[in-house]
Amino acid sequence: MKLFFHYTIILFLPILGFISCSTANNIQIVTSEHASKAELMTAEDLKEDLLKVYSSEVEIVKESNANLKAKKIIIGTFDNNETLKNILKDSGQEFFAENPGYRGGIWQKVDSETIILAGSDIQGMQYAIYDYSKIVLNIDPLIYWSGHSVSQIDDSAIFNIDNKIIEPPTVPLLVYFENDVDELMNLKEPLLEYDWESYTEMIDALIRMRYNGIQLFDLLGRAEFYLREEYMQMVPDYDIDIDYIEEMIDYAQDKGMYVQIDLSLGYKIRSLESKYADCWSQHKAKWLEVWKYYLEETPLGKADIFSLRPRNQVWDWEYKSTCGEDKIEVFNEVYEVLDSLIESHNSDATKVLICYADGMTMYNEGFRPPDDWIVAWSDHGYADFEIYPNTTDGYQFGTYMHAGFWKNHTVAHPYPRTIDTIMHKMFDEYDATAYCQVNGQQFRPFLLNLEAFSEVCRNPDEYTGSSFYKMWAQRYFSEHLQLQVIELMDEWDEASFGHAGYVQNLWEIKEVIAYLAELPIQSPGKSAKPFTAERVHGDIENARIRNQMIQSCFQKSTSLIPETNPASAYYYDQIHFPLESYADLLSFEVVLHQIFDTKLKYEKASNENLKTQAKMLLRKAKVHLEDIIEKTMKPAKDPKWNGWYDISKRRPNNGFPTMEMLNEIDQAIEEKW
Repeated sequence: MKLFFHYTIILFLPILGFISCSTANNIQIVTSEHASKAELMTAEDLKEDLLKVYSSEVEIVKESNANLKAKKIIIGTFDNNETLKNILKDSGQEFFAENPGYRGGIWQKVDSETIILAGSDIQGMQYAIYDYSKIVLNIDPLIYWSGHSVSQIDDSAIFNIDNKIIEPPTVPLLVYFENDVDELMNLKEPLLEYDWESYTEMIDALIRMRYNGIQLFDLLGRAEFYLREEYMQMVPDYDIDIDYIEEMIDYAQDKGMYVQIDLSLGYKIRSLESKYADCWSQHKAKWLEVWKYYLEETPLGKADIFSLRPRNQVWDWEYKSTCGEDKIEVFNEVYEVLDSLIESHNSDATKVLICYADGMTMYNEGFRPPDDWIVAWSDHGYADFEIYPNTTDGYQFGTYMHAGFWKNHTVAHPYPRTIDTIMHKMFDEYDATAYCQVNGQQFRPFLLNLEAFSEVCRNPDEYTGSSFYKMWAQRYFSEHLQLQVIELMDEWDEASFGHAGYVQNLWEIKEVIAYLAELPIQSPGKSAKPFTAERVHGDIENARIRNQMIQSCFQKSTSLIPETNPASAYYYDQIHFPLESYADLLSFEVVLHQIFDTKLKYEKASNENLKTQAKMLLRKAKVHLEDIIEKTMKPAKDPKWNGWYDISKRRPNNGFPTMEMLNEIDQAIEEKW
């Protein structure tokens, strides 16, 4: 696909009242007379971006109101902007719905004070505009989340673009999974509910990263929020606001995104009773009743994409029939019934089977959805696969990937290089390019991986882990720092060996505390488990090695701080502070393991010196824990993230150690040793 670089546009300039060599500094963003809401919202984003770096006036106008003396950025799509289309046609550039194509766009320079940013459709137009903001205006597409600084640019640079095609992404559906987002939902009150700013800024950032869909989940009231004790204590009167949910769905769609709803049946909006969730053959009418309610009586019916996992429909675990059913036969029927229901509701909707966990085994053993469903193959939580499909069997194939996993959802696990290897394998061997869903967990800590997934889905031929890191580092760091920061991120990745991270270490801490206090292990939403020395033995060596590696990362991070941009919050809030938090937790775990080792020695041969040593170590652990708790409330460099790590508002996966737990160890040393 080639552009022509010579223009004969005089015939079309009068349509906008253009004159050459304007001396005015004002910039007009010129939209179609028939601009859609998404186009106008994107125009507002462009205006805000320009005002960050340009001191003169910027305004948005319709074609008929264009000012003779203003400099102009003409935006639009093929089907709604005749002036734009005519200018391009006269220049020799063929521009229509199929060229560049769905989600494709163009940059075109008309003269020294006029440029065109357009798309074959609204998403292609958005990519043309947001790429322009990133590349020409040097606006970080994640600026709200990163706290990265901006700099003023010369006005001539605003119109100094190269003509180019914005190729459509290879993966046409890139969907963010809104899941396990407690920290984001709890940043402001009321708890377990998005504040409007956080939600809309998340949508805006996703669009700038080329995500064109979002699956709403936590927002709809996941079962844990109203059925698990920890959440019931946090928000005793938890409920959802249907009108607010509809506003959020409308915002995403107005902004040009697709909304995906997984038709699982455990939402607070209306839930199937658990007793009906494990026997389809006897209770299918109950399942259908809830599905119909979702589609016909709630805003969920406005979705563009519907999905389902072949699992228990209230709790996300394996379907285990209580009435002697074969689960493959059950879900072959379930998907046929649901398919008919969706077709009668919205025949244009996209339908996706999320083959999560045992769903992949079921698929390989003969489970099949209707032919027009996309099959999304699931990673094991860390952008890798334990199971691969035996056959794609003629289905459109895609992937369900994790930018963050629940075992590590408090701090990042940076793996753009793993994304390189695994996504290319899925693309090359299984043609899994129809769809990609990315689970971003808490969103903010996983921006690096979220962006890496978007880049590999945009253009697999160009994406490598190294090229992505180079692009990322050039955006945020000076040239002499870039290599050092990339090396730091690689070491951080290596320290996550065994697919373990912060939340997994919380579980290990729970195990050792239980043994030292001689009390059962209690996990959120699960039955208590007995303490055993064997549980702890399996953790000790890995924790020791991981502690050494993360401490080394943190020391290197500390040494780089003086060289980072003091005006930017990115390095401190996204890299250094999380590393510090993880290093502190691991150091605390290692001290507990030292007490464990002392207890084992004492059990073999009672010795008061060992008991004294254990008490000294316990005092050290208490100091560590006090420091950790204090740091969870330490101010971020960007004040809007203050309180992000507040223990009282975190997702309670594996809980968090308390001083009361350490006092129970103290009591056990006194009474049971």
